[in-house]
Amino acid sequence: MAKVPQPVDFALKETRPKIGADSSITDKLACTYDLVEQMPYLYVHVVKAKELPGRDVSGSCDPYVEVKLGNYKGVTKHFEKKTSPEWNQVFAFAKERIQASVVEISVKDKDVVVDDLIGRAVFDINEIPKRVPPDSPLAPQWYRLEDRKGEKIKKGELMLAVWMGTQADEAFPHAWHSDAAAIAGDTVAHIRSKVYLSPRLWYVRVNVIEAQDLLPNDKSKAPEVFVKVILGNQALRTKVSPSKSVNPMWNEDLLFVAAEPFEEPIVLTVEDRSGGKEEILGRLLVPLQSVQRRLDNKPVHTRWYNLEKYLVIDGEQKKDIKFASRIHLRICLEGGYHVMDESTHHSSDLRPTARQLWKPPVGILELGILSAHGLIPIKTRDGRGSTDAYCVAKYGQKWVRTRTVLDSFAPRWNEQYTWEVFDVCTVVTIGVFDNGQVPGGGGGKDSRIGKVRIRLSTLESDRVYTHSYPLLVLHPSGVKKMGELQLAVRFTCSLWVNMLYMYSQPLLPKMHYVHPLSVIQLDSLRHQAMQIVSMRLSRAEPPLRREVVEYMLDVDSHMWNMRRSKANFFRIMGVFRGLIAMSNWFHQIRHWKNPLTSVLIHILFFILVIYPELIIPTFFLYLFIVGIWNFRIRPRHPPHMDVKLSHADAVHPDELDEEFDTFPTTKSSDMVRMRYDRLRSIAGRVQTVVGDLATQGERLVFLLSWRDPRATALFVTLCLICAVVFYVTPFQVIALLVGFYVLRHPRFRQKLPSAHLNFFRRLPARSDCML
Repeated sequence: MAKVPQPVDFALKETRPKIGADSSITDKLACTYDLVEQMPYLYVHVVKAKELPGRDVSGSCDPYVEVKLGNYKGVTKHFEKKTSPEWNQVFAFAKERIQASVVEISVKDKDVVVDDLIGRAVFDINEIPKRVPPDSPLAPQWYRLEDRKGEKIKKGELMLAVWMGTQADEAFPHAWHSDAAAIAGDTVAHIRSKVYLSPRLWYVRVNVIEAQDLLPNDKSKAPEVFVKVILGNQALRTKVSPSKSVNPMWNEDLLFVAAEPFEEPIVLTVEDRSGGKEEILGRLLVPLQSVQRRLDNKPVHTRWYNLEKYLVIDGEQKKDIKFASRIHLRICLEGGYHVMDESTHHSSDLRPTARQLWKPPVGILELGILSAHGLIPIKTRDGRGSTDAYCVAKYGQKWVRTRTVLDSFAPRWNEQYTWEVFDVCTVVTIGVFDNGQVPGGGGGKDSRIGKVRIRLSTLESDRVYTHSYPLLVLHPSGVKKMGELQLAVRFTCSLWVNMLYMYSQPLLPKMHYVHPLSVIQLDSLRHQAMQIVSMRLSRAEPPLRREVVEYMLDVDSHMWNMRRSKANFFRIMGVFRGLIAMSNWFHQIRHWKNPLTSVLIHILFFILVIYPELIIPTFFLYLFIVGIWNFRIRPRHPPHMDVKLSHADAVHPDELDEEFDTFPTTKSSDMVRMRYDRLRSIAGRVQTVVGDLATQGERLVFLLSWRDPRATALFVTLCLICAVVFYVTPFQVIALLVGFYVLRHPRFRQKLPSAHLNFFRRLPARSDCML
């Protein structure tokens, strides 16, 4: 009989790893590295040597050091003709793989045929001292070298430090690991852990006002002048000036994204559209270092710039000194905005660009990346499946990358990282990838294995969450579980008053409301910001590859597909499910399905009609009771990728084919392609609107669900206060106050959103669980 395929488990699982300090580790380590399992390592720090005896005819040597522990062997670089070399290199051997009783450190002379032994030092594993961070580093010592017989040689000493430690040791990130024994050269850097910082991004606003004394070549026709502005790979242009003269006017704003350090200037050209061609009338270069920085909505000073024109004389380009055209510009670096490079629903940072506007942090996020298990083979090595997995975590401007565990379907990283939290209504993203840069990896792209998103506002303070998250990726054949990732997460609040006060503040910086940007502008600027971040991180050493950065930043989240549109539609239906249930309940009351309930409702209705002042207090008291009642069934686990919510478990193959189709499409004729692309473009906007509507409705549902424990606690307390206030205050007074407040003069209104609207926008939604 054929085997029945077992259903795939996409659920989140709570785990009980042995994190923190064990009996052999002091409490000092538990305070700084307590979210991961302790992994003991044997460290060998080879510092330098002196007075090594010569082995060559010339009386010199080409020394290097070989550290050998059982089947594992690490080698330093060699120096030519140097008797007192300095290596300063650390070797780390995982204790769980140690099968030898001694560690042997040999100094050898590099030779063409056989390398000669100069001397060695041998240490018994059981006698090696233990070091627990944050103890002071173990000081290296000079050791006299021995020959093969164990006798001290006449000349030659080696400075070493050998100790037993853990992955919390400061030498761990830069050490040579026994796992990388088969890797040599520059490739080793691609498997080490690394911390990256995103470049600080600025919006650049170029206000093109007017120009004077332009000199078009064709003076027989009215000039059609426009301005083209280029910054890096970004290019924008104004409309053709309505005043078709040599003194055109535009008064248009053009927005760009720039990253520190500013490497490229603004290149501005004034061009005339003549006879179907575009002729350059003048050119200007403005370095960003000289541009004014604006932190608020105060006006920026304008400035007249002299345009330059170049003439070709005798085959050489020369500057026209007599050229006297000018252009009137207002250029500034906007520091009051937050430059978005992530999806707005999954932002990890909401601070403005200018550091002067930053507020103190409200807490600390600690993330322990423990391990993964059940990973599927990504590539083929030596005729068998293999995976070289590493993790990337992104929060705020800080990116972290764990070391690559080679050829393992159950890698153990046990690395812990910390971030400052400036806004609790943000999301940390953790992705798992296969390293394609190691030997046997094919040298291609780093393949995605899966991604996890955790919203900080859904975490209780000072609680350690240890869960195994399913790693899900959508393929053309359907959703596929690539394995599970085990994480330990803890959010620690520094000051409760500041964190609760933050719920009444605007989600984005003030400039986004005082001088808002359009949706089209934000989409275009976000795309440019993502390109800049991916380019800068890909230039780091070792590089964080472009495909990794784009996957972490959801570069294709704006693309339309049928599956996601259906998922957002059913999210809306889920929001209205409560109203439908209330309608059914009222229908049951009317038809006396439950006589006792119907009688109680009649009594309550009679009381509220006789005493109308009890209607509002009763309503808020009901919300308070429901919120308190839901506390016992509040969510105890962080949100995770939900396959059913994303409609990825039963998606039609034709819809998958459409979702993985290229944009523009490659299907059939030009007319079909044009209509199909137009449909997808419009549907993408509809999908975004539907998703936003679903988000607002889910926030209403989550008011009393304790999904965000702090927000629900605030709302429940407010409901109790409102119930008391509305009870002791006459209804007529409240109605007058509310009516006059709603109808107040615009002079008494402010552009910033109100506190209750800010509170609502900070509530969580199920967009974090969308695949």
